[in-house]
Amino acid sequence: MPIRPENLHRYPRDWNEISARIRFERAGGRCECTGHCGLTHPGGRCPAVHERIHPDTGSVVGLTTAHLNHTPEDVRDENLLAACQMCHLRIDHGHHRVTRSITLAARAAAAGQLGFLADADLERTEPPAPPRPSAPRTARPALQLSFTDQEAP
Repeated sequence: MPIRPENLHRYPRDWNEISARIRFERAGGRCECTGHCGLTHPGGRCPAVHERIHPDTGSVVGLTTAHLNHTPEDVRDENLLAACQMCHLRIDHGHHRVTRSITLAARAAAAGQLGFLADADLERTEPPAPPRPSAPRTARPALQLSFTDQEAP
């Protein structure tokens, strides 16, 4: 997942090396999620492998490094998890919901609007479980259209 420019200063200078070590040396290029995302994975661990088709989403996996406590400055190995995009987004779902509420409230206040931030907006909730396809998806060939310079009669 890309680092937002306003948060870049929070990551150590050697973040790329730390992230690569977690994703490829420690995790062997496979998602390390064992339920951190709220899903029960077959065999106990997410089967997603870097640069292969994800068995649940059908998209190509780009392995990421998740901060379990959502603190970029904390790069202890026990706080970092190699995660596919689906698991990473699910792990961060509650954090994203809270920060979005705070951002929207700050924008409203800056615009001179009075508002409130309910406590319920600051509670972590789990996203719904994605549907599991009955059979693994395979890459579909690209649709090819042919155009001619002639108009139809």
